[in-house]
Amino acid sequence: MNRDAPKARILVVDDERAVRSALRVNLSKAGYDVTVAEDGEAALARLGTHPPDLVLSDLRMPKLDGMLLLEAVQAEHPELPVVLMTGHGSVRDAVQAMRAGAADYIIKPVRRDELLVILERALRARQLEAEVVRLREALDQRLQFEQLIGASTAMQRVYALIDAVADSDALVLVTGPTGAGKELVSRAVHSRSARANRPFVALNCAALPEQLLESELFGHEKGSFTGAVRRHAGRFEQASGGTLMLDEIGEIPLATQVRLLRVLESGVVQRVGGTTPVQVDTRVIAATNRDLAAEVAAGRFREDLYYRLNVFRIPVPPLRERTDDIPALADHFLHHFARKHGRSARSMSAEVLAQLRRHAWPGNVRELAHVLERAVLLTSGRVVEGVELDSTAEVPSPAPVSEPSVPSGTHLPDALRAVEERLIIEALRASRGVQAEAARRLGISRSNLHYRIKKLGIELTDVQYRSRG
Repeated sequence: MNRDAPKARILVVDDERAVRSALRVNLSKAGYDVTVAEDGEAALARLGTHPPDLVLSDLRMPKLDGMLLLEAVQAEHPELPVVLMTGHGSVRDAVQAMRAGAADYIIKPVRRDELLVILERALRARQLEAEVVRLREALDQRLQFEQLIGASTAMQRVYALIDAVADSDALVLVTGPTGAGKELVSRAVHSRSARANRPFVALNCAALPEQLLESELFGHEKGSFTGAVRRHAGRFEQASGGTLMLDEIGEIPLATQVRLLRVLESGVVQRVGGTTPVQVDTRVIAATNRDLAAEVAAGRFREDLYYRLNVFRIPVPPLRERTDDIPALADHFLHHFARKHGRSARSMSAEVLAQLRRHAWPGNVRELAHVLERAVLLTSGRVVEGVELDSTAEVPSPAPVSEPSVPSGTHLPDALRAVEERLIIEALRASRGVQAEAARRLGISRSNLHYRIKKLGIELTDVQYRSRG
């Protein structure tokens, strides 16, 4: 340990007085600030009064054992590392605890040197995680444009268009597929304009029947139709001085299109059932996932309204055209939903990230958000090891250039499984069962190694470790 650095605080939890005393003495001599608790319930009480940097707990204890303590710590203090101590017969339980988010485990009787290495490694990992969070926040400021996320060439073009038009009052037409982020683009235009401190009002034009749509757009007078019990200011009036976003504008009926064009050209609204004109100062941003030029050709959209709206167009690319942004987007959603739902997920495995990159994302960014939210809810540990995707929506892989010869009778999945099992067992033997070291030898994360050990059914008690001598 760095003697000049502040002492790291260790909470030792064990129901045996002699073990607690020995650990307190040895860890204090090593430079740690040590607090002890006789069981999991006492440990949880200590967390509130003496928050530690790490919890070192026995696995088998009365009242609240190490697994339940781990669950409670994960729920209340997900950033706090927990190292578990276990006997030889409980190694399988310790492996399960690692899957649940424990930082590491050590087998009793505890050897001082080995314990100090494990504690130092777990504390260093916590420091690195805190640094990653800080760097991620700094990176997010560079990757995000308002609330938009992405640094791809495609998104840089979107940002440039937003900047070019934001400080004007020009009409803007935002186009792109459903779920691509058209409303976020519209909000970015508003927030970078001189109207940023005035209202931003959004209306989904596809969500209302024609009469209600006109009432919502232009307002109505009391008694103008059944249920109109009082005067209602429409969205143009509500957004006056600010910005009105008309989402799915391609769904507006032709009769309503005529009234909308009149308001855009005159800046005057007449409420349904009213006779008094109302002057408004409202900037309009329209959005659509339709090809409005094709809608005009088909007679479903007025040509004069189309040209009035299409003053400045911002096309939002589908996610499949900005795959470089998937890691940043996925990371953003993972941390957002982990905070929202109180889960401990902090990262994704390399396999998951590769899977996300291969997917075609027909639902675009919205689909990615839903996939990550489900994955966070289904993940009990810190690393998301799997996501559920529609396999029919994968980007097709290019055909192989050549076909290598394969021996007759070869079953590829079994052959790959055997090779993977052999490599993992060899790494475990070479590292004498220290899984963090084995994971480094294999070039994968420790959580990934645990996942593969479980998937392959490798019994750690059956692995013959090599002697260091």
